[in-house]
Amino acid sequence: MSVAISLHLLSAIIWVGGMFFAHAVLRPSAIELEPADRVPLWGRVLKRFFTLVWLAILLLLLSGYWMVFSVYGGFSTLPVYLHLMHGIGWVMIMLFLHLWFAPYRRFKQHTADGNFENAARSLNQIRLIVTVNLILGLINSVIGVSGIYW
Repeated sequence: MSVAISLHLLSAIIWVGGMFFAHAVLRPSAIELEPADRVPLWGRVLKRFFTLVWLAILLLLLSGYWMVFSVYGGFSTLPVYLHLMHGIGWVMIMLFLHLWFAPYRRFKQHTADGNFENAARSLNQIRLIVTVNLILGLINSVIGVSGIYW
């Protein structure tokens, strides 16, 4: 159990913390750069970060289901707060999958083509999805640490 919960927590910290850093620190700093500098920077950042997000999602799912079935014996005995975390987590995953297969795919193509104006539009779509996921991730984090006291 300690391994599962540790993997779960670290994966959530990496995903949610990365979104917080990108949204609250990197974006305001990078906005001052010219598009020809800003777009490739974001391309490098997102490539590295999204690799970590894929790993975090995998570990969150494996560790989460490990705990559901080894500690609670399945979903029928889960407390409400864990059902909420599970549902919000899947919404976050679906949003990330959309981000990956739509705006991020377009962003990479526009960047490769040197079309920084369209790449910036795709980057704005990514920012909106990341903002929603950040809010959901923060809510899930609060539920995770406080739900047992409900």
